Amino acid sequence: MHIDTKCIQSGYTPENGEPRVLPIYQSTTWKYASTEQMGKLFDLEESGYFYTRLANPTNDAVAAKIADLEGGVAAMLTSSGQAACFYSLFNICQAGDHFICSSSVYGGTFNLFGVTMKKMGIDVTFVDPDADEETLHQAFRENTKAMFGETIANPALVVLDIEKWAKIAHAHQVPLIIDNTFATPVNCRPFEWGADIVVHSTTKYMDGHATSVGGAIVDSGNFDWEASGKFPGLTTPDASYHGITYTEKFGKAAFITKATAQVMRDLGSIPSPHNAFLLNLGLETLPLRMKKHCDNAQAVAEYLAKNEKVSWVSYCGLPGDKYHDLAQKYLPNGSCGVISFGVKGGREAAVTFMDSLKLAAIVTHVADARTSVLHPASHTHRQLNDEELKAAGVTSDLIRFSVGIENAEDIIADIQQALDQVK
Repeated sequence: MHIDTKCIQSGYTPENGEPRVLPIYQSTTWKYASTEQMGKLFDLEESGYFYTRLANPTNDAVAAKIADLEGGVAAMLTSSGQAACFYSLFNICQAGDHFICSSSVYGGTFNLFGVTMKKMGIDVTFVDPDADEETLHQAFRENTKAMFGETIANPALVVLDIEKWAKIAHAHQVPLIIDNTFATPVNCRPFEWGADIVVHSTTKYMDGHATSVGGAIVDSGNFDWEASGKFPGLTTPDASYHGITYTEKFGKAAFITKATAQVMRDLGSIPSPHNAFLLNLGLETLPLRMKKHCDNAQAVAEYLAKNEKVSWVSYCGLPGDKYHDLAQKYLPNGSCGVISFGVKGGREAAVTFMDSLKLAAIVTHVADARTSVLHPASHTHRQLNDEELKAAGVTSDLIRFSVGIENAEDIIADIQQALDQVK
């Protein structure tokens, strides 16, 4: 099926007499007739539902849909995109391990990796996403367990050369984890370019209406966890499940099964079934909205590029943009609805512009149906110092403008009247 059909049909197929729309299984627990049945579920000897922290029919249907959209073997929903990023690494890293990450990732992810996970004994090296192959190879250590990057960086809008990063990761026998939030599987499927694990903040375009915080991890099933001997958590017996070895018992789904049965079991960052239901509604219209977001953003970017009060514009859909060629390779049908730009006059002018907008709202959120705006240096990346801001591609004048699905002419008119206030 084409992806727009999958957005409607995948994940849930009702039988005769069952609800046509995915039901909300708003229950923490399920009943069984015998202790033996329940025991087999706890030992992963049988599949089934017994506690929503581990599995829930509503959540599982939506996870299956996202896995199908990305072309993976299975997926797991989380309570946030931050949880998805953390679990994707914590599932294969422990104290004493190291991973490599693009320096341009979202500020919250940067802080999670560079501060919080370091407190847990897991080290990270941030590298320039545009670094050459030799530089990337040099970042590896004996204890390196993964590489991590974003398809389209938030808010620097760097387009990652996924194929290059995958080649380097695999040369060192570690997986490449890609955050595909901004592109969504409608515009890019990283597994097709060699990525091994994909994560999402489903809070953004997938939900699309700013109703529900959530995340997802998708397993491609392609990475050989046994080849290097670097991943004992997957390839040696798990004492917490009577000696199960995930790669032996679950094959291609070893990574996602461990993430669900062990990491989620112990840490419990699950979405509510109701939030999963709302996410599913968003997924049903995702292809329609992504096209509108991209069409509108292209029009806005072209307008900004010609405006004399705008000092620079970053949007990979613009010919001449630094990442235009990479976007043609990885994002031929469009990238996303987010534009970064600067207003002449620096930070003060940026604040005047933002405070003068009427249709666009100043919010911490990004990538939903409504046009919104943010000043990352003051908001999402506020915890970073000047050096870290520079590494993340966030300048003091950078405005992150998330173009919604309103009429493009109305969005441009709002920008124009706000720019008129900048002296």
